[in-house]
Amino acid sequence: MRLEDLQPNTVLRGILPDCAVTLINVQWFGSEAVEITYKDPAGRVGNQLLYRENEPSIEVVEAGRPWSFDGDGELFRLVAEAHRIRLAHLFDPVLAVHTSLVEPLPHQITAVYEVTGAFAASLLSRAGCANLSAGDWRRSAASTAVG
Repeated sequence: MRLEDLQPNTVLRGILPDCAVTLINVQWFGSEAVEITYKDPAGRVGNQLLYRENEPSIEVVEAGRPWSFDGDGELFRLVAEAHRIRLAHLFDPVLAVHTSLVEPLPHQITAVYEVTGAFAASLLSRAGCANLSAGDWRRSAASTAVG
């Protein structure tokens, strides 16, 4: 972007960090500097001198909404489903049982999730692995044993 492109009512990014500003006035000082008067999103007015070396850091923002809904819907659905699967263990502690093709009996679920959890806790305490979670080991063991 060039300084000559600056006009009142132009929306710019790069003047203030993390927000766009709207130009109110542009006043030239020679051919190398321009003073801009702008308004930030909160309505505060400010002034700043811009020089030719500031041109690469300033960009004109197109008028319109800061977001749009014209993205690929199928891709969004795929990503949303991937996040749901990634977080499913937080909502279903016996996820390995529910997602496997095996239909275990209730006493088998108890054996895998309670007995192996206690075994993992004692094994980790003997090994001195206090930072490892017995629940992580139990979920891994359950998916191997049941699934």
